[in-house]
Amino acid sequence: MHAFVFRLLLTLLCALCGATASAQSTPAASTLAVALFAQARALENGEGVARDPLTAATLYCEAARQGNADAQYNLAWMYANGRGVARHDGVAAFFFKAAAEQGIAVAQRNLATLGDVAPEMPECMRAPEPEPVPPAPVVVEVMTPVDYSLIAPKKIYDLVHKLSPRFNIEPQLALAIIAAESNFDAAAVSPKNARGLMQLIPETSERFNVGNAFDPTQNIRGGLSYLRWLLSYFEGDVALVAAAYNAGEGTVDRYKGVPPYQETHNYVQRILRTFGAKQHPFEPKVTRPSTLLRR
Repeated sequence: MHAFVFRLLLTLLCALCGATASAQSTPAASTLAVALFAQARALENGEGVARDPLTAATLYCEAARQGNADAQYNLAWMYANGRGVARHDGVAAFFFKAAAEQGIAVAQRNLATLGDVAPEMPECMRAPEPEPVPPAPVVVEVMTPVDYSLIAPKKIYDLVHKLSPRFNIEPQLALAIIAAESNFDAAAVSPKNARGLMQLIPETSERFNVGNAFDPTQNIRGGLSYLRWLLSYFEGDVALVAAAYNAGEGTVDRYKGVPPYQETHNYVQRILRTFGAKQHPFEPKVTRPSTLLRR
């Protein structure tokens, strides 16, 4: 039904282009609303077309959203009487009130018959949210890796160098993640309950068998396990691995790349700069690669 409505709206818009050009005193939105109302009424009553009350309600609502009082009244009547749509007094009250405010007296009388029912705006009256605009692709000039021996506490630095080879992770990447996540604070807790050096949320701790996320050894082992999995999943693409560590691999898949979140965008740039490379060796057998890479 949605595809049909979209094609119908597109056809009406095209048909009205000439009409709005010749009648410049009539705003295009108002003219379209009148056409939508006429088509909706025809579909509601089966006038020259097959009766289709659900599509009629959709078109009525679009016309109502553009301010057409007749569409508001007819849709209120449909909801008040359960005619072609599920009865809903709150939605009926919303449309009767809107029509009454535009001077339809009978709408005010019908609104009064509903009593103290609170008007309830239906979802179709809300303006569509704009699609998120992704930031520019992450383009970072790879810099000389940060020397973490000058920054990290020696115990943590040595522990990372001891554990990383067991997971085939370059210590520099693990240290870059720890610096970005917790600034080497083993007791760090985020507002989202991420814990410890590599900021493992409880789900990740459970996923990689971390019993105590505040224990540096357990935390680093869990974080390295997750990094090894992400590197396999994204075939060594450090930008995607960093984005997934920050926002989750499912989010990266959904957006087909680095998500359009400024926090994640900044995080990816930081990891690329401090790690000093865009690719990292990976183990193909750990997991199947993301379908994003196949696309």
